[in-house]
Amino acid sequence: MQLRNIAIIAHVDHGKTTLVDQLLKQSGAFRDNQATVERAMDSNDLERERGITILAKATSITWKNFRLNIVDTPGHADFGGEVERILSMVDGVVLLVDAAEGPMPQTKFVTAKALALGLKPIVVLNKVDKKDADPDSAHNNVFDLFDNLGADEDQLDFPVLYASGRSGWADGSLDGERTNLNALFDLIVEHVPEPKQVFERDQPFQMLATTLGGDSFLGRVLTGRVEAGILKTGQNLRALSRNGEVIESFRVSKILAFRGLKQQSIEQAEAGDIVSISGMTKATVADTIADPRVSEAIPAQPIDPPTITVTFGINDSPLAGREGDKVQSRIIRNRLLKESESNVAIRVEDVQGSEAFDVSGRGELQIGILIENMRREGFELSVSRPRVVYQYIDGIKNEPIEEVTIDVDDDFSGTVIEKLSLRKGELVEMKSTGKGKTRIISRIPSRGLIGYHGEFMTDTRGTGVLNRIFNSWEPFKGNILGRRRGVLISMEKGKSVAYAIFNLEDRGKFFIGAGEDVYQGMIIGEHSRDNDLEVNPLKGKKLTNVRASGSDEAVRLTTPTRLGLEQAIAYINDDELVEITPSKLRLRKVVLDPHERKRKQKLVS
Repeated sequence: MQLRNIAIIAHVDHGKTTLVDQLLKQSGAFRDNQATVERAMDSNDLERERGITILAKATSITWKNFRLNIVDTPGHADFGGEVERILSMVDGVVLLVDAAEGPMPQTKFVTAKALALGLKPIVVLNKVDKKDADPDSAHNNVFDLFDNLGADEDQLDFPVLYASGRSGWADGSLDGERTNLNALFDLIVEHVPEPKQVFERDQPFQMLATTLGGDSFLGRVLTGRVEAGILKTGQNLRALSRNGEVIESFRVSKILAFRGLKQQSIEQAEAGDIVSISGMTKATVADTIADPRVSEAIPAQPIDPPTITVTFGINDSPLAGREGDKVQSRIIRNRLLKESESNVAIRVEDVQGSEAFDVSGRGELQIGILIENMRREGFELSVSRPRVVYQYIDGIKNEPIEEVTIDVDDDFSGTVIEKLSLRKGELVEMKSTGKGKTRIISRIPSRGLIGYHGEFMTDTRGTGVLNRIFNSWEPFKGNILGRRRGVLISMEKGKSVAYAIFNLEDRGKFFIGAGEDVYQGMIIGEHSRDNDLEVNPLKGKKLTNVRASGSDEAVRLTTPTRLGLEQAIAYINDDELVEITPSKLRLRKVVLDPHERKRKQKLVS
């Protein structure tokens, strides 16, 4: 059976995972009576809740006399480390583009990586049955994008299909039959080359580890493409680091191959196959797994550097240990190091003189996903405000700049441009996209985008779409105004009282309701002015013998503002933390004691 290895790449929400669903169904990977779920490849709970792909996943389907290994990749640039590694494992890509939106920032990001590796994309214009679809314009924009990214003549001569992933059809013509995906299957077989590794079967075994997983029975599991030779169960191998040093020698205990949505145990794998192997204890992503005769490591794809850093620490608040069972710094450190092993885009460093760790990543979303996963595993943490990673180039302080593409209603474009300029954004392009919509492209420092998304959604009444992608390193742009209002800080410990909150509502908006645990130094709301204010949310009504029939009825509180995880992390200032437990998010000052806090402020000023 002949092999074809492909990746499906696209911008967020352009329909990658839905298309894979249909490919699986139409190839016979599911039985006719088999119960299936929508977006079968998004198996992670967070992926299903958020409707995005976070982890790259492989599947395998059979079409005629071909085995097609298909990898579904994330669309968010925050998870670009996944995309970069996966592309080095395949021989072709299917680029999915929304026929209404055209190429978007992450389309540009993943396409640039694919073209740089010499891959020749198949372009699928998806969602052509949408009311506002404009396939001709999308086609022209894709060609312009390829040209701008330096594609060669072969890459510019790309085949195009029109499709609706949700309806399960693809065709070379807009006026085609629209019945199935046969045209896509056939084009993959014809256009994507056979893995060149197939011709290396006589060489000693070599494989570059691309992703790392774990199994309660098998232990450490590494996935990659066999670059040369033949692999058999029980074979003795060794792992080499990037510079060729031997990390460990081990015996292969299991070889797993992708068959549909499952992995099946096989006895032998050949050059060109994408497989998972177990038996090692130390080898990790970007290491070379090879026959003992091999002494040179396979070159690994370079990974773009992290752009933001967040400090993770133990939860040392008065409520620590009540809701989670993983609270010690040693356990937190081990979990973070385990994450950095499997996710090469994340870097973990110890903070000298404290039980805290600096975690650097691609963006707020990537860090937020890590925190959310740890919450669900029973961890309690305290997390700082994100700060950008600076680079010193020729002695000059440089910061990461992101290209932001915004689609908004015409009525909101003025407000958006004003907010971007306040955050040191530079307008690159502004054009009407028709039907009352404007597209704004701006380059803005990464630190200017911290906390902006929530404000953006408020400014555009929830209708705006904001996409961001790392663009370049540029000299420091100067100070950017942060949060303009102060916070309301509890001065007591106990359970909040409705009467107290009701009487304090004119001081600002609250993040808590009645009957919630609070402590001294905890942030319970946002002040209506620019200074912090200490308040007492425990103050009840004095008991007297006099009662009024109307005024003593139960008070009615304004519904509190509940911040989500990413919102909370972006909201806090440098002297504040987010306390994270499996069931609660609380905001607090780093220094809880008010007298100590004032003393520190005087020292700083």
